[in-house]
Amino acid sequence: MLFNSLHFALFFPLVVAIFFLIKPRFRQVLLLVASYYFYMSWKAEYIILILLSTFIDYFVAKGIEGSTDQSRRKFLLTISVLSNLGILFFFKYFNFFSSNVQDVINVFNINYEVPLLQVLLPVGISFYTFQTMSYTIDVYRKQQSAEKNIFTFALYVSYFPQLVAGPIERPRQLLPQLKSKTTFDYSRVTSGSRLMAWGFFKKLVIADRAAMIVNEIFNNPNDYHGWYVIFGSVLFAYQIYCDFSGYSDIAIGTARILGVELMKNFERPYFSKSISEFWKRWHISLSTWFRDYVYIPLGGNRASRPRWYMNLFITFLVSGFWHGANWTFIVWGALHGFYLIFAILYEKPKNRINEKIGLNKVPWLYNKIQLFSTFILVLIGWVFFRANNISEAIVLFSNSIEINASQLSFDLLDASGNQLIASVAFIFILEIIQNLQGNKEIEDWMTFKGKPIRWAFYILLIATILNFGIFTSNDFIYFQF
Repeated sequence: MLFNSLHFALFFPLVVAIFFLIKPRFRQVLLLVASYYFYMSWKAEYIILILLSTFIDYFVAKGIEGSTDQSRRKFLLTISVLSNLGILFFFKYFNFFSSNVQDVINVFNINYEVPLLQVLLPVGISFYTFQTMSYTIDVYRKQQSAEKNIFTFALYVSYFPQLVAGPIERPRQLLPQLKSKTTFDYSRVTSGSRLMAWGFFKKLVIADRAAMIVNEIFNNPNDYHGWYVIFGSVLFAYQIYCDFSGYSDIAIGTARILGVELMKNFERPYFSKSISEFWKRWHISLSTWFRDYVYIPLGGNRASRPRWYMNLFITFLVSGFWHGANWTFIVWGALHGFYLIFAILYEKPKNRINEKIGLNKVPWLYNKIQLFSTFILVLIGWVFFRANNISEAIVLFSNSIEINASQLSFDLLDASGNQLIASVAFIFILEIIQNLQGNKEIEDWMTFKGKPIRWAFYILLIATILNFGIFTSNDFIYFQF
C-alpha cells in the first residue's frame, strides 16, 4: 500500500477512528493487524519474512538477556545477525553476486550458467531487518531490556507508518511509545496532518513531476549533453530529497496522529557546509545506525589514522551496498567515504590557504563557497546513484562538459515544467527562511504564523497538490532499498 494512493486514503482514517474508539488494551492488536495488512497489500506471502525475523529476534533477545554465559550470548547474537543478513542477502544480493560470478566465469571461457533467482525484492526489507537487528544488538550490549510481550515486539518490527522506508527506529525510543496509553489530542492530530500534507506536496508536486524529466535524461544518456545533463542532475537531487523526505514527513505525521513520535530523518541537507555535515542532515536514522553499529565497533576515530580512514571508508562502502545491488551504489558509497577522508587530510592545508588569502575574514563569502562546493560534491555522487550503470554515469559526466549557450532553451520544459521549477524554488527559499528563523521545522513555521496567513498557506498547499500533483501512485524511491 502506498501513502500516495486511494487505498491509503481510505485505510488510514479508518484505522485512526477505530484506534481512538476502542479501549487502549486492544490498540496494539489493532495496529499490528493494520500493519500486517498494510504490508501484505504489496505481496501477501512476504509477510512470512517479517514473521520469521520477528520470532527469531524475540526469542534470541530473551535468550541473550537470560544468559550469563558470554559465549552463549555471542552465539545467540550471531544467530540473529546471520539470519537477518541471510534473508537480506538471499532476496536482495544473490542475483548481484551470481551475475558478477558469471562475468568472471565468462572471462575464462568456462561453460557454466550460474543460477539466478526469479523473485521480487520484498519492499522495505533493508529497513525492517536493520531495525530488528538494532534491537538484538542493544539487548546484547545491555542497553535495552528484552521485550516480554511478543505482540509489542511484533508491532515494533512492523509498525506501518515507518515499515517500508523508515525512519529506522531504535527500540529504546519506539517500544515505550507503543506501550503507552494514548488519548485523543486535537493539537497532535492537526500537527501530524500538517506534516503529512507537506510530505504529500513534496512527493506529488515536486518529486513525481521531476521524475518525468529525470527519467528521460538518465534513461537516455547518449541523447543529452551540457546543460540538459546538469539540469537533470540538479533536478534529481531535489527529486530524491523531496521523495524521501516527503515519505519521512508523511510517516512522522501519520505516527504522530496515533500518538507516536518518530525521529527526524532530514534537516535541510543541501544547506550543509561539508560532507560530514551533510551526513548529519541526510537520512539521519540510517547514518546514525551505521555510526553506532558499524563505524564505532570497527574502532571509529579512536584507532590510528590509517585505521581511522579505513573505518570511514568501509562504513560508507557498506552504506552504498545497503542501498542496492548495483555497482553504482557501491561507487556512490565509496565516493562519499573518499570525500570524508580527503576532508580530514586537507583540513590543515585548507586553513592555511584561507588565512593566506584572507577568505576566513569574509565569513558570508566563505560560507557560500562551502555550501556550493559541498552541493557540487553531493551532486557528483547523485549522478552515480541515479545512473542505470557505471558506463552510463561516465557518459553523463562526459556529455555534461559539452556546454553552449544554445542549450539554455529547454525543450523538455512545458507549463508543468515551469511550475516544477517554481515549486523547487519555493522549497529552496522556504528552507532559507527556516535557517534565518533559527532552524525551525516547517510544521512549526506553519503553526506560529497568524491565523489568516496560516489558513491561506493551508488552502494554497492543498490547492497546489490537487492541481499540480501526480496522482498515479508512483512508488517512493527508497522502496527499492
